[in-house]
Amino acid sequence: MTASTTRRTTGLRSRTAAVGAIAVAGALLLTACGDQTKKDNGSESASTSAAPLADKLPASVRDKGVINVGSDIAYAPVEYKDESGKVVGIDLDIAAAMGKQLGVEFKFQNATFDTLIGGLAAKRYDIAMSAMTDTKDRQEGIDADTGKKVGAGVDFVDYFTAGVSLYTNKGDDQGIKTWDDLCGKTIAVQRNTFSHDLAKDQAKKCKDNKKEALKIEDFATNPEAETRMRSKGADVVSADYPVAAYSVKTSGGGDYFEIVGDQVEAGPYGIAVAKDNTELRDALQAAVQAIIDNGEYEKIIKKWGVEDGAVTEAKVNGGS
Repeated sequence: MTASTTRRTTGLRSRTAAVGAIAVAGALLLTACGDQTKKDNGSESASTSAAPLADKLPASVRDKGVINVGSDIAYAPVEYKDESGKVVGIDLDIAAAMGKQLGVEFKFQNATFDTLIGGLAAKRYDIAMSAMTDTKDRQEGIDADTGKKVGAGVDFVDYFTAGVSLYTNKGDDQGIKTWDDLCGKTIAVQRNTFSHDLAKDQAKKCKDNKKEALKIEDFATNPEAETRMRSKGADVVSADYPVAAYSVKTSGGGDYFEIVGDQVEAGPYGIAVAKDNTELRDALQAAVQAIIDNGEYEKIIKKWGVEDGAVTEAKVNGGS
């Protein structure tokens, strides 16, 4: 859920992607956010005696047995509620596998995406894990719009890679194939996301090139942006590719939306940790690397049909 501050937009690097790459077991419907997950969210609490990396955690975290996670739980298939109300997704499964290594439960707490880094600073959460793109601006606490420093920044432990996609109402692509085709259109995006920043960059390009203006409508959640497009209030929506592809596959039984053009600006998702919490950061890095090495990560990625975004190394602050 790539958001302000954002991945640098020095040029749109296109990468071909097929919707079929996001095959998901069962047709789970995209649903609204809940308050927070319960212990039945799929994360398993492992005893420290059985957890090989437990001693890497800060003593305070190890003693309480819980890592509190800030997350925007409305971003299927990364984190969302299924039809039964259970919180599921790629991040939930990865966190559960990490929990086995560390001997703790990852407890997800719902919040709007644009409040997550502030929540870390206020110590409402230990980490943020929410399809958040690792960027230099976020690392340094820089506001993408103003270029000014607004916070201490965060460190990231990278665990996945995703680009950004455009999608329209099915059968109504309006000739949109690239971002340059958006001049004169209305785009709906989730507020403060990387898609939002790309849209603002494109609006400036349209103006600079004396083309028709690109109108941007921003919303608190991606489902709200999709609803706006469904009602013909917007021509196109932009979201991270796994999210766009999942919506195309499942919304209206696959009858509502279609992806147009290629993915752009592929970059790493990272688990965000406060700058002064280096011991926790390093424990998380070790846990991600451990599940990559032992094959659990590969099983999760294959389960969700997102092998194209798999990483082989848990880097710290690998974003640019």
